[in-house]
Amino acid sequence: MARLQLTTAGESHGPALVAVLVGLPHGLRVTREAIDRDLARRQAGFGRGGRMKIEHDEVEVLAGLRGGVTLGSPLALAVRNRDFANWGDVMDPFVPPSGARAAAITRPRPGHVDLAGCLKLGLTDARDVLERSSARSTVARVAAGAVAKALLGACGVELFAHVVRIGDVAAAPVERDFAAARERAEASEVRCADPEAGARMVAAIRAAQRDGDSLGGIVEVIAWNLPPGLGSHAEWTDRLDGRLALALMSIQAMKGVEVGLGFAAAQQRGSAVHDPIGWNGRRFTRPSNRAGGVEGGLSNGEPVVVRAAMKPIPTLARPLPSVDLATKQPFDAQKERTDSCAVPAAAVVAEAAVAFVLADALLDKTGGDTMDEVRAHLAGFEASLDAR
Repeated sequence: MARLQLTTAGESHGPALVAVLVGLPHGLRVTREAIDRDLARRQAGFGRGGRMKIEHDEVEVLAGLRGGVTLGSPLALAVRNRDFANWGDVMDPFVPPSGARAAAITRPRPGHVDLAGCLKLGLTDARDVLERSSARSTVARVAAGAVAKALLGACGVELFAHVVRIGDVAAAPVERDFAAARERAEASEVRCADPEAGARMVAAIRAAQRDGDSLGGIVEVIAWNLPPGLGSHAEWTDRLDGRLALALMSIQAMKGVEVGLGFAAAQQRGSAVHDPIGWNGRRFTRPSNRAGGVEGGLSNGEPVVVRAAMKPIPTLARPLPSVDLATKQPFDAQKERTDSCAVPAAAVVAEAAVAFVLADALLDKTGGDTMDEVRAHLAGFEASLDAR
């Protein structure tokens, strides 16, 4: 069982999104500002839709924190949906839906879970499916990820996410100065560390907007200062690469994940894929990091590099043909408020997802009921590496 566990709850237009984290050690300092900052980062990015003009996401801590420090008990976080005030006739927890807007949503969107969810539950109204499947639910994961980042930061681990592709526009690979790349990405309206590519990404999104269409892309998350040995080579459920892949693929609209060289490794010979091993008199070294910091299910001490491919948003301003769930007659798909491109926001969600997995793996390696114990155990392990 994972040391850290996360349960989320909430609907897109319900009262709030909720995250409950179990397994945090006592004594981790968490600030509201850090969580709110990541929530704001998720809302930003060129190509976002009208919902972002309504919401101003701020965290409420319901349990598990006192004086800005974790108690070691479950940490409960909530983010209110301001738009709920406009949806009371549809989303009240106790009062049956009423009014014209409460009419059944029977026109499933191609590429969305509407149809599959209705088939699963035996429904002809997609509202109960789309409310929970909405990417609005990632608010809870971002809030939890901010806490995981605080834990990693307390142990010297840093990470950031950036956009490496939108549509057919690709960014140049980042160099080893990850902190500088992070600054460039944060300054970009599409979260791209390559300013020239970022400008072309904005132009591509504008072109898609003019056509009533949407664009997907690829996000990359890089984490560094991680110790080797996180994960497992012995149990498939505990492999670090498998856990990272699950976390990223579970984000709405993701269709592919790769670690390090990823799919390109299948096109090359082994001599061009695997990273040679050296010794600097104190530690083992690598001149390259094509493995993306993970070998055999374990972190190897190099930066962890993972990417996720996001499909274009399926809700289109010019809807695709569909079939009515109730009448079986052809119609254009349901049109709801939507983004033209959510890849920059998806990068923030991916960062949170990776942070949560790495924090869990770090705690699994170190153990400890308090942050002092976690840091002491980690320091002891790091010292043992120098002695080998």
